[in-house]
Amino acid sequence: QVHLVESGGGLVQPGGSLRLSCAASKSIFSIGGMGWYRQAPGRQRELVAQITSGGNTNYADSVKGRFTISRDNAKLTLYLQMNNLKPEDTAVYYCNFVSAPTTWGQGTQVTVSS
Repeated sequence: QVHLVESGGGLVQPGGSLRLSCAASKSIFSIGGMGWYRQAPGRQRELVAQITSGGNTNYADSVKGRFTISRDNAKLTLYLQMNNLKPEDTAVYYCNFVSAPTTWGQGTQVTVSS
């Protein structure tokens, strides 16, 4: 299976920025749509951003205008640029294929707090 490793999370103040990365282990990464998901304590996992193999993007209403998803197929890496972070963005962030998810990685913790 494709192994996915998330990184880049941390503690930031409201209004701050972070850039998350998701590294894939195999080139199959390049032919599928990918997404960033997040899960906060006591809440369901939600898809916040997705990108097709062709580069088209979609975002959840809660993050539109603040988050940008991108991919570098040559590096087998998915990115999420997160700007103007809010406390409600606090969650563990995961990446995965959208249409056929593989095993979930450990995720990366994003905490937005003053």
